[in-house]
Amino acid sequence: MLGLAACGKQAPASSGSAADGSGAAGASATGLRGSSDENYYMCVFVSGVEYWFPVYAGMKDACKQLGVNCYYEGTTEYDAQKQVDSFESILAKNPKGILLSPITAEAFNEPINRAIDQGVTVVTYASDSPDSKRPAYVTSDNIKEGTAAARAVAEDMGGKGSVMVLRNPGQTNHDIRCDAFIKTIEKEYPGIKVVADIATKQDSQAGYDAVMSTYQKYPDLGGVFSPESVSITGAATAAKELGGTIRCMCCDTSDTLLDMLKAGDLFGIITPDQYMQGYLGMMSLFIAAHPENVNPINERKALGQNIMDISIDNGLTVVTAETADFYYTADYAKKIGYASIEDMLSPYTVD
Repeated sequence: MLGLAACGKQAPASSGSAADGSGAAGASATGLRGSSDENYYMCVFVSGVEYWFPVYAGMKDACKQLGVNCYYEGTTEYDAQKQVDSFESILAKNPKGILLSPITAEAFNEPINRAIDQGVTVVTYASDSPDSKRPAYVTSDNIKEGTAAARAVAEDMGGKGSVMVLRNPGQTNHDIRCDAFIKTIEKEYPGIKVVADIATKQDSQAGYDAVMSTYQKYPDLGGVFSPESVSITGAATAAKELGGTIRCMCCDTSDTLLDMLKAGDLFGIITPDQYMQGYLGMMSLFIAAHPENVNPINERKALGQNIMDISIDNGLTVVTAETADFYYTADYAKKIGYASIEDMLSPYTVD
């Protein structure tokens, strides 16, 4: 049933060669370095969620190259106040910078502004606090994610039937994905109706119940979209019990979802390039923390303001059953040289 192609372009072959010295294979770039006493922290919510792990791996690689220290921290719960408390605990250590995925935009406006006023740089990734003073935001294009999911599901449905959305209200990036999915269906596929928009709040059982109850009312239900990786597990289980004709699609991977995808129980997964999100996030954080290294053509440095206000798209990929094996977190950790996921999440400190 799945007819998706991964979103990626083949890298062009280098025109240089090791023999002539132009574009020599394996050549390493050098030059941009921080101080060995600089500490940078990643601050997450629900710290055990697999999504964050490759993001931190990207941040960690950037810190190794920059010669600075990094640490993975956050709350284990999905609770705004507890993540703010974790952020405050990090801030009390007076780090050079914090790479933050805020659980909600509003909860972090004041803490981010206070951190920056204190001299601690904060860059957001995955989710944002756009009204704060943060100088950069790194994410995949959430509108593209929702749009791609809508088109994939709708095309496979033949442009007819009903679809539903499982929502995680209040988390900005998730809301954008859901809104884009609905807008695309309504605009481009008049033969498909969005019959339910249910707040399942990253709960697998709620996802299961939502699909079961919606199917009873709308037996032509052909598609389910979730902006996250938890509710969809229950939704896909319900879809399988109902005959396996409902296409379940989500954003973000987990080992459980990859297994379901390979087994044919999940229609598809859209995932941001997590590693590049962390790597670009750390590079942006370092640049913002060291304004002396850059000279943008604007008035901000002279006025003592953030030297930049940028958004970076880290890219996304549609994961299929054929490519799923590339995304298992434990295998990935070993592939890039770590003994385990725990080793990958360990602090990096400059010797």
